[in-house]
Amino acid sequence: MEKMKTGKTVPFNWVRAAAVMCIITCISDFVVLFVLGSCYQGYSQLRNTISSLGATISPVSKLISAWWILIGIVFVFFGVFFRKAFEKDGRYVKLASLLIVMYGLGEGIGSGLFKADSINGKRTFSFLLHDIVGGIGIIAAVLLPLVMCSVISKEDNSPFYCFSWIVFIIGSITLLCFGIRFPSEAGDLIASCKGLWQRLFLLNLYVYFIAISVIMYNRKIPV
Repeated sequence: MEKMKTGKTVPFNWVRAAAVMCIITCISDFVVLFVLGSCYQGYSQLRNTISSLGATISPVSKLISAWWILIGIVFVFFGVFFRKAFEKDGRYVKLASLLIVMYGLGEGIGSGLFKADSINGKRTFSFLLHDIVGGIGIIAAVLLPLVMCSVISKEDNSPFYCFSWIVFIIGSITLLCFGIRFPSEAGDLIASCKGLWQRLFLLNLYVYFIAISVIMYNRKIPV
């Protein structure tokens, strides 16, 4: 409970709390990735995937897996209160909320529970599950800006509407660079920088989550 200047108390605002937690998590995740990556000898932020930090052979495997589960919970929490914040803005709010929750469950909790392990160069069943749940989370993240264009229309907020399209385009390009092997020397160069494309995708997404969080925080919502 919070006290107003008049001495009266008001209920804690969970929507604003979720927005602040999302902002802190997005910033913290990048810091954690670079700090733990520096603790893994031979690990390259540009060439190696983020998933390899959580593999069993990684010296920071347990730490990063626990961290992923934690941020997954935060995004699920954020997705639930996102719906509360925008519940009066149409049917697409439920879909956007579901996509955020799917991202938290897939890329966060799922990636933390299932390690990207290989044995004798072959992917394990855990690796397969890691790819499946992570892939579901990534697809949800890519689609989120498109759905948000219906939640916050051009008439409601033109700059954010245009920003949503920019985020979708950048997200799609970085995802293609990360996941598709192009048959050329340039393609080999692109493929060798998987870590770079993955981090650019994440940066693009997190900036978008922060923008949504700021809008959430400033909305007038019954407490």
